[in-house]
Amino acid sequence: MTQLLKASPDTCAWGYFDASLPPVAEVDIGDTIVIETVSGSPEHLPPEGFHVPPELLEIHARSPRQLPGHILTGPVAVRGAQPGQVLEVRIRDVQLRQDWGWNIIRPLAGTLPDEFQTARRTNIPLDAEAGVATLSWGLKLPLRPFFGVLGVAPPPNWGRISTIQPRAHGGNLDLKELVAGSTLYLPIHTPGALFSCGDGHGAQGDGEVCVTAIETALTGTFTLLLRDDMSLTTPRAETPTHLITLGLHEDLNRCAERALRDMIGWICTLTGLSREDAYMLCSLAGDLRITQTVNGNKGVHMMMEKSLLGMGEPA
Repeated sequence: MTQLLKASPDTCAWGYFDASLPPVAEVDIGDTIVIETVSGSPEHLPPEGFHVPPELLEIHARSPRQLPGHILTGPVAVRGAQPGQVLEVRIRDVQLRQDWGWNIIRPLAGTLPDEFQTARRTNIPLDAEAGVATLSWGLKLPLRPFFGVLGVAPPPNWGRISTIQPRAHGGNLDLKELVAGSTLYLPIHTPGALFSCGDGHGAQGDGEVCVTAIETALTGTFTLLLRDDMSLTTPRAETPTHLITLGLHEDLNRCAERALRDMIGWICTLTGLSREDAYMLCSLAGDLRITQTVNGNKGVHMMMEKSLLGMGEPA
């Protein structure tokens, strides 16, 4: 079964995750849902001549931002989901919803917070048919759309939290590998899981160093499943070719340790190798990459080729 969840003031939360937020849609295990998202504040709107989703203007008018953060569509409840289980999010398709994106630089933010003292907003034309963004100096940058924010509700005792910092519930992971065909695994903290998404990106480099990617509106198609054979305390991901573990912390060293430690454990579970052999394999063939350095909690992810573990593509 497939249903459509449109973005609107009634289906979007601006700036926060909250386990007490009632679901705006409900699906059965294994159902597919198509979710429309929007992005940006009034100051990010483009000049005349570009398509602005009308619901973005309605959200600006009727849904004030509760905390600094992104506009999320959701949450979506999965019937039967319980804390301790894992939500498997299969990303079937990701499509642009508009012909423009935006990028900002602002003082005291980003990876070089003291070096850029003039705020700048850039609107970037997007050509979905050609699959490119045209930058201001004429460069045609290939598009590779993905959602920066994919998450479930946080633990209820956390209360209402900003969407900016990625944590155990997922959220603002900014992992550019999460394109169509990939899968995200999220530990569930509250009944129904309560899945939300937003922060559409047309393209982004590892690091997202100036704070923003090409921010834009996307439509995502997701199949939501439950896993009782996994026990997670932090998100994991999978592409057709790689396993991915994520480390999230204010310190990049701790991020690297967490991503590596989780990959060692995953390899041992899948293969029966000893921790020593898995540690060696990570050193010989695993790739540690910086996911982002700008969200308070930074991110490092480790990628391991599935073929080295005797694995093929996910179902």
